[in-house]
Amino acid sequence: MTSWFSLLLRRSLTLAFCLCSLVRIGHGQRFAAIGDYGFAGTAEQQVSQLVKTWDPEFIITLGDNNYDAGDSTTIDQNIGQYYHTYIYKYKGRYGPSASTNRFFPSLGNHDYYTRNGEAYRDYFTLPGNGRYYDFVRGDVHLFALNSDPAEPDGIGPNSVQAHWLQAKLAASTARWKVVYMHHAPYSSGVHGNTPELQWPFREWGASVVLAGHDHHYERLLVDELPYFVNGLGGRSVYPVRQPLRPQSQSAFNGDYGAMLLNATPDSLSLKFFTRRQVLIETYVLHRKLSPTPKLYPVAPNPIQEATMVEFSVASPAIVELRVLSTLGQEVLTLHKGLVKAGWHRYTWTRNGLPAGVYYVQLLSKDFSQVTRAVAL
Repeated sequence: MTSWFSLLLRRSLTLAFCLCSLVRIGHGQRFAAIGDYGFAGTAEQQVSQLVKTWDPEFIITLGDNNYDAGDSTTIDQNIGQYYHTYIYKYKGRYGPSASTNRFFPSLGNHDYYTRNGEAYRDYFTLPGNGRYYDFVRGDVHLFALNSDPAEPDGIGPNSVQAHWLQAKLAASTARWKVVYMHHAPYSSGVHGNTPELQWPFREWGASVVLAGHDHHYERLLVDELPYFVNGLGGRSVYPVRQPLRPQSQSAFNGDYGAMLLNATPDSLSLKFFTRRQVLIETYVLHRKLSPTPKLYPVAPNPIQEATMVEFSVASPAIVELRVLSTLGQEVLTLHKGLVKAGWHRYTWTRNGLPAGVYYVQLLSKDFSQVTRAVAL
């Protein structure tokens, strides 16, 4: 009886571990975008409460974090009061800090008005030079730009900053590449277009561009690339010029609000909600399906406990997905049988598999593909 119970317990624990691994590795990234928000008061408070109901993995901002003058005497009440639990190394008076950084702002013109943005730079702990930087979360690679003309590395398409972005986008292997900044390259709002920032984002590989500056919400499509204006985070609401820009697909200025973004390997959805949780618009980007079968690199790699294996097929196929040793011996079968057209993901858990180099093989009668993985 004891032996039977021990076996059952081990199997139950193994199943639980596999399910936990699947949840940990297979989920997408949920994050929020707020713009022109940093003005302590009811509107910002209500937008922050909306954002917190989403329990986002992190928050990005589209500039103007600290109204009106970007001063050190106002920055904590304008930002930390509402978002301190997301800010790494927070030292303000409103509560505890985040253990890791979950708040990634971009500079706005109002952040620059006092001592050229000194309060902003002192308040946040950010990657790179802090003015413009990038970071990766799961399937998303995010690029925060400094769109202010005071940026030392420039804001034009041939600037040092632009060349940095072009190189970073070219090197990125992420499913989704999100570029965000304050001044909008395209907008039907009061400020309108910012020609200096009309960089060839689509040509460089961006998936979407987010901005603020104009205090309304708008979605535009330029050269098949979606651009968003999202400046309703709490400061004020601006009128929208009529007629809208020819590239404009939708516009809203009826209330304050924020954007909720959900990323998976297959799609990136962008939703705008008002502070009263009214959904104004949903826009979904879908990844193009490869016309030929494709086995993607496993992630994470190297592997500690588990990793995700993904492949796609353009039409139904009978396939075998297996793990091989360096000698070509099969050590694990992840799937064997018919799959539908589309993307397929499987969790590979170590389960005591020794450290070393392994190969994941996607096999059918018509093709064979292999990717390398290292178990630590």
